[in-house]
Amino acid sequence: MSTTANFPRSLGSCTLVGAGPGDPELLTLKALKAIQAATLLLVDDLVSDAIVAYAAPSARVVYVGKRGGCQSTPQAFIEKLMVSAVQDGEQVVRLKGGDPFIFGRGGEEMAHLQAAGITVGVVNGITAGLAAVTSLGVPLTHREHAHGVVFVTGHAKPGDDGTDWPALAATARQARLTLVIYMGVSGAARIQQALLQGLPSQTPVAIIQHASLPEQRHAVCTLAELNHTLMAEKLGSPSVIVVGDVLQGLLAVAGAQTRAA
Repeated sequence: MSTTANFPRSLGSCTLVGAGPGDPELLTLKALKAIQAATLLLVDDLVSDAIVAYAAPSARVVYVGKRGGCQSTPQAFIEKLMVSAVQDGEQVVRLKGGDPFIFGRGGEEMAHLQAAGITVGVVNGITAGLAAVTSLGVPLTHREHAHGVVFVTGHAKPGDDGTDWPALAATARQARLTLVIYMGVSGAARIQQALLQGLPSQTPVAIIQHASLPEQRHAVCTLAELNHTLMAEKLGSPSVIVVGDVLQGLLAVAGAQTRAA
């Protein structure tokens, strides 16, 4: 009589993997290896098809998109699916745009998995805020212009007051900080008016859409022109809004081109 049924099934594994901003060449080697080894990939909406294509032909791919303004897969369902798949012996990769721990709900998912007794691996990815300014040839920090950088979300959790933008603006001006705003397009008018309470109207701003991808577009303006520029240039999500003096050179070039035209 066989006794194999008496042995418990071995647990699988789960790794939160940052897919980076979209360009597959910006994947880390560790991320690539994890994707190739996965038997189940749970893929966020902003992960490009070129990155998903690295998965093994036998792997199951489930799209669990969570883009603002669109129908989203409930977070509770994603977490339940991750736990059950690991318990079934799957090698699960939760594939997220950018970095899992920068506005990717990686902390929530790690806590849920750990509460279920599951050890979680994490592979960092290049976050969109860094890739966006790099694509414009601009640093996030600079000894003369910016002594630090703040990554901040423009999309507050329901029931949460969100960021105190006037206070952040005042701190950014005093401490000479670059502000990198994720998910800020829908609230751009409100954010602009609040930042103007602490930052000069001529503070340089860049809006970068689809950072690192072939369809990337961007515009450079002043803080006073932020919302008007978004509408005029028809820039939408996913975009990163960068605010700070590290953009002074780009703003000067944009102004010169406008005058020449």
